Parts: sequence; C-alpha cells; structure tokens
Amino acid sequence: MRGVEGGTTGLDDSYAAKAFDGVGASIMGRNMFSPLRGPWANEDWKGWWGDKPPFKHPVFVLTHHPRPTLEFENGTCFHFVDGSPEEVVKQAKALTGGRDIRINGGVSTVRAFWKARLIDELHLVMSPVFVGEGERLLGGLGVENDYEVAGFEASDAAVHYRIVKKD
Repeated sequence: MRGVEGGTTGLDDSYAAKAFDGVGASIMGRNMFSPLRGPWANEDWKGWWGDKPPFKHPVFVLTHHPRPTLEFENGTCFHFVDGSPEEVVKQAKALTGGRDIRINGGVSTVRAFWKARLIDELHLVMSPVFVGEGERLLGGLGVENDYEVAGFEASDAAVHYRIVKKD
C-alpha cells in the first residue's frame, strides 16, 4: 500500500503513484466501498480507508441503497447513487472540472461501463495468483471490435495492459 513502510519500488509502484493523475472524479461499486450488503444498518462505516481515503476528489459509489454524502477533510467526498452508467457519468462530469473520470471497480461495475462503451482506456493488471472463483471481467461483452491492446509492461509481480477504445 502506498505510503506504508515495507512497500516496493519499480514498475508496479510507478503505476500506483500515478493512479489519480488527471482524475477529477471516481466511480466504484458498493462492494469496493464496503463489505456491508443491503440497506445501511447504520452510516458509521466510512469505507476501507478510514478517515483518510486516498482519492481527494468526488467518488460516486453505485448502490441500490443511497445514503447522505460523506465528506472528508482531504477533499474526498463519497456520493451514494443509483443509476445507469450514463447517468452516473453525467453526474461525475459535472464535478470533474474537465478532468478524467476513473472507474475503480469492482468487476461488475467495470463490465457495465465497458459494455456501455464509456471507458476510453482500461488499465488491466493481471497477477499470477490463483484467487479461486470470481466474476468474469473479459468475456461476453462484445467489445472486441471497439477496443484494442495498446501496450503492456511486465514486472515480477504483474502484467499491466493498456486497452484503449479504437478511434
């Protein structure tokens, strides 16, 4: 984790260091924000990051159970919204100041925005680790004619793919 003793340098660290460059708003699924499911039993949960989330810009959390906006001193502001990818991108654009919107995940969130052709560039990181079962990211979206692999780099820990929308 960035800023924590014992980390590494190199290619993977370089990508992590630039993760929010040029980003004016982020979008993530509810599961990326919280392990809690269903209606919010209480609103004490502030996300995995505690009082210092790393975003420092507006973050739209997709949920079927909206709650009041959660603001932090460092500029991070979580908006809990329910809507289509197009509707959420429109809300995010209104707050970006012309900067990029980053889709942080999880898999179903990335798939929904990718299928709607709302992702211009995807940074896909694949690590040689078996994690058991999970959600399918790449198959069945019908995006192969609209996107291409623009490049990739490998470290000892992962391969970083850059997938871009064709002009």
